[in-house]
Amino acid sequence: MGLSNLGIFHTIVGIIAIIAGLASFIKFGKIDLARLSGKVYFYGTIVTSLTALGFTKHGRFNPGHIFSLFIAALVVIAFILSYQKKGNIKARYFENLQLSLSFFLSLVPTVNETLTRVPIGHPVAKDPSDPAIKTTLLVFFILFIAGSVFQFIKQRKINNGQLL
Repeated sequence: MGLSNLGIFHTIVGIIAIIAGLASFIKFGKIDLARLSGKVYFYGTIVTSLTALGFTKHGRFNPGHIFSLFIAALVVIAFILSYQKKGNIKARYFENLQLSLSFFLSLVPTVNETLTRVPIGHPVAKDPSDPAIKTTLLVFFILFIAGSVFQFIKQRKINNGQLL
């Protein structure tokens, strides 16, 4: 598979972050930064995004670096919204959307790297344009939209005092 020490660390932390984000969504209906799983997602995503800056195929800053910085910015802004704007119930919509979007965007390189490397020797996909990658990302995009709608409806009920 040919991973460097940084690549191994990045992969392990990234997998932990994705599992934590998924666990938080399943348990709480959102990535909740006030809970342990949400905190693990937040810090894991920051570390994964920043360690991604250490990877380059062409020896210079590239679009992948911008992508990882964008994901980091999404979770940092969501963090600020979650802790600075506790009384602002409208901020929860943006917080939920940013965390969900960061989760979905984290899956883009994850799916690409996984399907072009696994199983070792005979990977599922040949390159990023492979139909297997496109189909998998389309499924995840549909799940992202459905999850975002679910969170919006749930947050509206919370804001209206119907859920506590």
